[in-house]
Amino acid sequence: MGTTHALWLLAVPVGALMVAAAARRLGLSAPLVLVIAGLAFSFVPGVPEFELEPEFVLFVFLPPLLFSAAWNSSFTNLRQNGWSIGLLSVGLVLFTTFAVGYVAHLIVPDLPLAAAFVLGAIVAPPDAVAAVSIAQRLGLPRRTVTVLVGESLFNDATALTAFRVALIAATGAGFTLLDGVGRFLFAAVVGAAVGLLLGPPLHWLRTRLNDPLVENGVALVAPFAAYLIAESVHASGVIAVVVSGLYLGNRETESAAVTRLIGHSFWKVMVFLLESVVFLLIGLQLPPIVHEMSGRSWQELAWWSTAVFAVTVAARFVWVFPASQVPRLLSRRERALPNVGWRGLVVVSWAGMRGVVSLAAAFAVPFVASGDRPFPGRDLILFLTFTTVLGTLLVQGLTFPALIRALGIGGDQERYADTVALAGAQHAAAQAALERLEELNAEERLDASVVERLRQLAEHRQLRAWERLGGGTGPEGEEVPTATYRRLRREMLMAERRVFVRMRDERRIDDEVLARVMHELDLEEVALSRD
Repeated sequence: MGTTHALWLLAVPVGALMVAAAARRLGLSAPLVLVIAGLAFSFVPGVPEFELEPEFVLFVFLPPLLFSAAWNSSFTNLRQNGWSIGLLSVGLVLFTTFAVGYVAHLIVPDLPLAAAFVLGAIVAPPDAVAAVSIAQRLGLPRRTVTVLVGESLFNDATALTAFRVALIAATGAGFTLLDGVGRFLFAAVVGAAVGLLLGPPLHWLRTRLNDPLVENGVALVAPFAAYLIAESVHASGVIAVVVSGLYLGNRETESAAVTRLIGHSFWKVMVFLLESVVFLLIGLQLPPIVHEMSGRSWQELAWWSTAVFAVTVAARFVWVFPASQVPRLLSRRERALPNVGWRGLVVVSWAGMRGVVSLAAAFAVPFVASGDRPFPGRDLILFLTFTTVLGTLLVQGLTFPALIRALGIGGDQERYADTVALAGAQHAAAQAALERLEELNAEERLDASVVERLRQLAEHRQLRAWERLGGGTGPEGEEVPTATYRRLRREMLMAERRVFVRMRDERRIDDEVLARVMHELDLEEVALSRD
């Protein structure tokens, strides 16, 4: 690898971080800004072509992103909304595959039906990263966010399996519909089995290592192991990653506190970096894809890309509204959940942005079919995938916040109920802590000053839980006691830091000592700032 090539490889993550940082500072959606920045950079003279390697994307980027999302998802909420999630992640993906494929076959001359279904499977799975980040920032109801997250966890598996089946048919290999159904069921069932078999031993290992760094190292290896094992037996690596992530995340509470603190920070940084690079790379795909289309009529290309984009978006609306009634007919658990309403269905329907998985699958289409024949319409499949991904990210992504505000959808009541429930739970927990303290004091005759300090801490937590309901201010807008305590304690911590740094500069303490005391002060400040 030449030095220039290596520098350009370094420029991609550095540029992605700079653009993402600017977007976050300005309060903009980082994924959308990164895509636009990638498009702009692709026109800069001297910028090389960055063509996505399918294996690289599907193995390096997809497993950790899916694993982290599954780890942080609520298994209970996903199970409660299982029918809704299944109808989107399986039913909608297959419906979109057939709808887009059939329309593409009708409007694009010389595009065989099997190749058109390859295109349909490629553009079928939405990437909910952009949609979920906007939804959470604008405070959508939890059920809507849960359904979108659940869909994004499982729809890639459906789409990639449908893609492989369509690819077999398009390349001329022996294929029947029964074969396709069998491959799909095998990939799903065996993939889930791999995830379930891998989860318990990894959890057992993590809880017995008693080393936070090694425990989080095991968690980092887990998604890649699940993906490779499942793919090696021709099952769904995506489902294996998601299932193992759900299992381990659901049992995270059994890990040590330090392990959880390190793990949360690590995965936040990892996901932020990977997502930033992915969305920048999407924009940078323009030059190689345009190069493939030299010699074709741009009027025809514009018509075909607009039609495929429109069908992709419309198919989601056509499916979501009638399918939303099915779970309430089939499941008593779904009937007990709050109704999303037509406004919520509009939001779910419009949250269909496509992402890097579609582009990776498009680049994975082989150049040659059976008998050394060129794969029919590969250049068109690549181009139409890119325009659909770009169209959904920009058109739907840029209008998504305005749509949510226009429909007046918000989870304010839900968030207030959560705050009340949290306050009640913290009050009960602090009361249990006080009772346990009194029991220990009666048994061991503890030092009175120690008991008093612990009692004040528990009472402080009780008070803070209820004061949070007022947003940190009193009835007249004055600062409540716990807010005053946090502000003053932070000032005291800053004064302590200045003393330690000055003593280090004066060579009165070593850097190692400074690092130790700074870590202790940082932990206390994080605890103060967590509200």
